[in-house]
Amino acid sequence: MDYKEYLNKVEILNKWSYAYYVLDNPIATDEEYDKLNREVLAYENENPTQIATDSPSQRVGGVVREEFSKAKHIKRMWSMEDIFNQDELIEWIQRVEKNVGKVSFFCEPKFDGASLNLLYENGKLTRAITRGDGFEGEDVTQNVKTIRSIPLTIDYKELIEIRGEVVILKADFDKINQERLDNNESPFANPRNASAGSLRQLDSSITAKRRLVFYPWGLGENRLEQSKLYEKMSFIYDLGFLSPPYREYCDDGTRIENFYQKLITNRENIEMVMDGMVVKVDDITQEEELGYTVKVPKWMCAYKFPAVEKVTKLLDITLQVGRTGVITPVAQIEPILIEGAMISRATLHNFDEIARLDIRKGDKIIIIRSGDVIPKITQVLKDRRDGSEIAISRPIQCPTCGSELLDEGTLIKCQNLECSDRVVNSIIHFSSKKCMNIDGLGSKIVEQLVTEQKIKDILDLYLLKEEDLESLEGFKSKKITNLITSIQNSKKAPLGKLLNSLGIEHIGEVASKALSFQFGLGVVDVKYDDIICLDGFGHEMATSLVEFMSVNREVVLKLFEVIEPLVEQKTEAIENPFKDKTVVITGTMSTPRDDIKKLLESMGAKISSSISKKTDYLIYGDEAGSKYDKAISLGVKSIDEVTMRKMIDFV
Repeated sequence: MDYKEYLNKVEILNKWSYAYYVLDNPIATDEEYDKLNREVLAYENENPTQIATDSPSQRVGGVVREEFSKAKHIKRMWSMEDIFNQDELIEWIQRVEKNVGKVSFFCEPKFDGASLNLLYENGKLTRAITRGDGFEGEDVTQNVKTIRSIPLTIDYKELIEIRGEVVILKADFDKINQERLDNNESPFANPRNASAGSLRQLDSSITAKRRLVFYPWGLGENRLEQSKLYEKMSFIYDLGFLSPPYREYCDDGTRIENFYQKLITNRENIEMVMDGMVVKVDDITQEEELGYTVKVPKWMCAYKFPAVEKVTKLLDITLQVGRTGVITPVAQIEPILIEGAMISRATLHNFDEIARLDIRKGDKIIIIRSGDVIPKITQVLKDRRDGSEIAISRPIQCPTCGSELLDEGTLIKCQNLECSDRVVNSIIHFSSKKCMNIDGLGSKIVEQLVTEQKIKDILDLYLLKEEDLESLEGFKSKKITNLITSIQNSKKAPLGKLLNSLGIEHIGEVASKALSFQFGLGVVDVKYDDIICLDGFGHEMATSLVEFMSVNREVVLKLFEVIEPLVEQKTEAIENPFKDKTVVITGTMSTPRDDIKKLLESMGAKISSSISKKTDYLIYGDEAGSKYDKAISLGVKSIDEVTMRKMIDFV
């Protein structure tokens, strides 16, 4: 076989694959495909430098990474405004047409999966990036190449970003979960989690086995000349991408509502889980004229489906202990299938919610679930009680460590820092960027270290040695050295930062700094009366701190000894416009917000995270959001960064 024959066979294989995976209309038998595929692989083995970019062999996983690198989107990936009924739809349309006049709309299903951005250059797939924060995500290109419904090459040479949803078909989701159960693995909670988890596998061969499907729903950077979104997306489908089972051009609200009802009617028959419908202005010029808010495009919205309600039975209540020790009751229910997911648990928030519902073990209940929303109990069917139901009492001891719980009414908390259920979440919080900022110590690594019994609490982090990590899966020499170095570099952090890292209920960054200035290392023995008289401290904060230190005094003292935190002295600031003023900072600044925060604190300002009538200044940057809106509504003085710096320079 020469190179020309090889390329011809690759082309035939891709046509057969497209017919099978995209058109759902096979034009060759499995035997024919396998025979031709073996011939192609034989040529590639003999000529490894001549492998075609779009060869089916390039879709086979096998690349294993230590971690994913970050990659920026050329154009931002936005969230969407949610609407929930016809009245809200009419209001949204009126708002749109008030700005740009009469419009038409492009409507399609909203699939519940993982958003993905594909970058094609010169007709080749060069990068695939998860949504991330909208500006940058994780580079999952190797994994995405295993998804058969994503072309490796397209017949379009200009640079283009194609956005869409990676989903798992309902039937495939059930198969994957059965396989996981057969292998003694935990099943995925829902198809969305399965899609996202499969897309982010460090081993691309696992992704290849997960039967992922990609449906495009939009564009980022592009140079397409079509003036209508409907036309642009039709062009994308013709490049070899899947088109949704339904899509509609609608010229008014009535047709939108009719299409919405049609999707709801066919909801169970569609192979993918849908949680709503997307409505977009069809005319590109009108889209550009409408523009964006801080968070969402003004020209599109998600018309969400009604929550699915099902009747089931409450079997039991289990207690979860969170990072801050808060005890959360979780309802264990008779398993029931909702939107492709087998639901066996529902949230109950707290024990006040249990009392409000008057819920008992054995009760028949109604639960709702909409899209990725955690299932929630909405009603107890009390008329179905037969007398066997059991009342639920408030716990007085931690279900994990047995220590006495602090009952604050709405919240019930375990104050023991060494409680095993608190350990993982507390270490994740402790090492996060805004706390001790231990680079490389992400949630997965923390879970691995705890599971492998390398650490059992925060203090153990500082006792880790390189030889302790050498036997762990995924830990190579450089990674081990970097992690140990990051942990050691976190020593001698300011005391306020260390206190904030401990995750004390009601005690945040600002309060931690104030306590550091006021009490220094003596904060472990501080009394309620000493705290309550501090500016900004109330009963809940004082009680929480005293209880925490009472339970964890020895642990905190050991941390002080090992970390040797820097006890900062509060210096009296000279007179300036921000001295003794409460300031909130929001939006994107020319320098990191933490730097601006430190600058203002050095001038005697009190930095707060929330807007209230007591706020003296809101300092805002680009893309200021709800805090800016609230400040305006409350009449809080709002200034931009330039004005702030002029006020400082004036001093």
